[in-house]
Parts: sequence; C-alpha cells; structure tokens
Amino acid sequence: MNITLQVWRQDGPGVTGGFKTYQVTDVSPEMSFLEMLDLLNERLTNQGEEPVAFDHDCREGICGTCGVMINGQAHGPQLGTATCQLHMRKFQDGATIVVEPWRATGFPILRDLVVDRSAFDRIMEAGGYITVDTGSAPDANLIPVPKPVADTAFDAAACIGCGACVAACPNGAANLFTAAKVSHLNLLPQGQAERWTRTERMVEIMEEFFGSCTNHGECEKACPKSISIDFIAMMNADYVKAKFKNRRLLAQRG
Repeated sequence: MNITLQVWRQDGPGVTGGFKTYQVTDVSPEMSFLEMLDLLNERLTNQGEEPVAFDHDCREGICGTCGVMINGQAHGPQLGTATCQLHMRKFQDGATIVVEPWRATGFPILRDLVVDRSAFDRIMEAGGYITVDTGSAPDANLIPVPKPVADTAFDAAACIGCGACVAACPNGAANLFTAAKVSHLNLLPQGQAERWTRTERMVEIMEEFFGSCTNHGECEKACPKSISIDFIAMMNADYVKAKFKNRRLLAQRG
C-alpha cells in the first residue's frame, strides 16, 4: 500500500502548528496504524528529520495512551477500536489520511499528536478510588453481588481513559469518562461508603476542565470500549442525590 499522510506538526504548547504531507510507501495492510507511524518515523529519522511525536504504550487496546483523530474520527473509522488496534487494511491503497491530535480545551497540545490529559488524573484523584481497608482478599462469594450489577460495573470499568469521548464531543465534555469511573465504584458494595462524596467531587472537578454534556451521543460512538451513555444518566442521578445528602451531612455536623 502507498499512503499519503497529512499530519499535524507542532513544536510545543503555544506554538503555531500546521499540517505536513508525507508519502508512506510499502505499507503492509496487516500493520496497525501505529506501526505505520513507526515506519514513517523510521524513514524521517534516516533522513535527518524530526519524527512525529505520538502517545503509545501497550498497543493492545488496554492502556488508553494512544488516540488521534483520523480523517476527523476519534480512533479512526472502525468502531469499538483503539488507534493501536486499527489496521491499515481498513484504508484503500492510495488513500489520503488526515491525522490530528485530540481537539479539546481540556487537552492542550504538548507536541505534534501528543496532548496533556492530566485533567483526567485530577478527576480520578478527586474520588476514583476506595479508601476502606479491606484487609486480605476475601473469598470470591463472601460479598454477594447480583450478576446484573456485577456485569454493569464491569462494563463501566472497561473505560481505558483514552479521551476519545472528549475529542468526539462537540462540547468537549468528559461526562462519559467521568460517569464510567464513578459508576463502576458506585454500583459495587465496596464503593457505597464514599458514593455521595465521590460523585460530587469527581463531577465538580470535571466541570473545571471540560464542557457540558448535551446528549449528542458522539462519545459512545467514538469510545473504543463502546461504553453506554446510560452511565451518564446514572451519574447525573447520583449527583443530584449527592448534593442533598452531602448538604444534610454537613448540617448535622454543624
């Protein structure tokens, strides 16, 4: 395969960037999209040019590190697939492919295709954990969890935090990411002790960095794990309850 790439190049934050065109020849259809970028970078390095910076780690669709806009679609044309698992056979020989970083105010560009996703870390720090001391691992069936609840919690926990939901959202909202991280803990017995404080803190930190959700549904379509926007509704319901419950607790303590 021979591919024409139009890649966003930007030397650093606050620096004016732009697209640069590259011809990539002898691309195997079995290569992943990131392997194709590796091939480009190898040739650029051999020519004495600066390679294209992009995020990657496990390349197994688990870590959530990868992620770029490919022809205007987060992670590219194949639904339910991270960039690292997208193969070049999904493109036509001779195709022109436009590659950009995530475009969102909450994800400032660091260099080329790399963005700063530390805002996600701030949301997780606000409550994406359980502080109760559980001691040693209990027997598997010691804590009864209904199967539908366990399955739903597992679906939410599948979120890899890649940021595609934010990049695809017209408002740059992070509600699907936050809802997944809130819900997988709020659904399980171990997460009940901090359910209301967790929800309030995580939602309000999210609102500091990202836009508001208006139910376009682009986030669900772009998500490489196909996480349902139903979790956003669950989070919104818990947030309303949390505002009342937390206010009541503060009044009782005061």
